[in-house]
Amino acid sequence: MDNHSDILRKQYHLRFANMGEYRDQVWQILCAEFFSRYIYEKSKVMDLGSGRGEFINNIIAAEKYAMDLNPEAGKHLSAEVKCIHQDCSQQWELESECLDVVFTSNFLEHLPDKASVERVVSEVHRCLKQGGLFICMSPNIKFVPGAYWDFWDHHIPFTELSCAELLRLHDFSIDQCIPRFLPYTMSTGMKPPLYLVKYYVKFPVLWSLFGKQFLIIGRKNSPEIMEAKQ
Repeated sequence: MDNHSDILRKQYHLRFANMGEYRDQVWQILCAEFFSRYIYEKSKVMDLGSGRGEFINNIIAAEKYAMDLNPEAGKHLSAEVKCIHQDCSQQWELESECLDVVFTSNFLEHLPDKASVERVVSEVHRCLKQGGLFICMSPNIKFVPGAYWDFWDHHIPFTELSCAELLRLHDFSIDQCIPRFLPYTMSTGMKPPLYLVKYYVKFPVLWSLFGKQFLIIGRKNSPEIMEAKQ
């Protein structure tokens, strides 16, 4: 195991080892009550930076993929999830236009530089079908300016507007741009009751009070549509 992979393994363990069951229960709620409206049962879905697989294990889809550089990522995935262990900023081991949805949560800010982020977004665009969705959630530095840097491996600061602009530069249109969605982190040990989590997701008015992560939904459009919009 190389040094970078060992660091990744340690980071996951330090942050989430004692939160695994609770995080999985939270993501069961998020998938059922919110994200399932964007993902059909026949969809082919990729979880980019899948971590411990809380999203991809709980979403209902026909084909499910997970990509992560952590060598232990596959241990946390359900049997039906295909694990791709690689550097996501390099060409993906997938054919072009084979996915309906790419989902990523709290991942892009961990990449080492903006060039790496752009390479990843280019691969997302290549692998999505026409009309496919890129669902991206990340801490919004507008609302966590100091706490954003409490994590050693945060490198790229994002806002909802900078992320939306990035996607537009790579030929996505923006279906939704929500500045405040979920609270900042689940790695601090706080465990709100699950009934409150379900209540929170159902009432967007609460997002404006407690949300510190943005949610962007980008759509891959045909070149003709993008040209017409310019």
